[in-house]
Amino acid sequence: MKHNSRNILVIIPTYNEIENIQKIIDAVLQQGEDYNVLIVDDNSPDGTADVVKNHTQFNQRIFILEREGKLGLGTAYIAGFKYGIKQGFEYILEMDADFSHDPNALPSLVKRCQSGADICVGSRYTKGGGIKNWSKYRLFLSFGASLYVRMLTSLPVKDPTAGFICYNRRVLQTIDLDKIKFIGYAFQIEMKYAAHTLGFNIEEEPIIFKDREEGTSKMNTSIVKEAMLGVLKMRKVNYSKK
Repeated sequence: MKHNSRNILVIIPTYNEIENIQKIIDAVLQQGEDYNVLIVDDNSPDGTADVVKNHTQFNQRIFILEREGKLGLGTAYIAGFKYGIKQGFEYILEMDADFSHDPNALPSLVKRCQSGADICVGSRYTKGGGIKNWSKYRLFLSFGASLYVRMLTSLPVKDPTAGFICYNRRVLQTIDLDKIKFIGYAFQIEMKYAAHTLGFNIEEEPIIFKDREEGTSKMNTSIVKEAMLGVLKMRKVNYSKK
């Protein structure tokens, strides 16, 4: 069934997010009748998917994709993108389940895409943006990674590792999603880089990023290492479907 009257889909990957899942779904749906949520759950042992499935019985704006194991952030979003395109959604967003991305900022990202942006990035490093509750080490790591990426790729985005993003469906239809190879934080860089090389317009909207309050962080040094090495590899890829 196509959801043509409901043109916004927010994709939220989950792994052990039982403390947050009901609250984040409710907060997204409160943004308006056009908002729908797709949870992509990687077989969370804590019962996250069960909570979502209980919700879906009573609300037709909630969808779930269940996967067999912990397959990575990037593959979760790719599965979500393909679902959103197939179901006819016009604006497809990605965000975290842990409230580090403020659901109340969703309409500002969508509005930028409705006003002409192909992609709108919720940016920590553009004027007006910022980060709360991070150690100096994490701030250094993140900001340093952003500078590194911009130097190597000429990507005109101040926050290339950001994961709070609105895509116009035509972007996701144009990129060959099967060529997106990275599954950690490098995935976020690769998607923006692919869109940029294909000529899409990327705009940034300032957001305040707040570290998670419930559950545990998925960030580790191997994720950062993948991002650093991944930038060198993605420069050789043609992301067009042709």
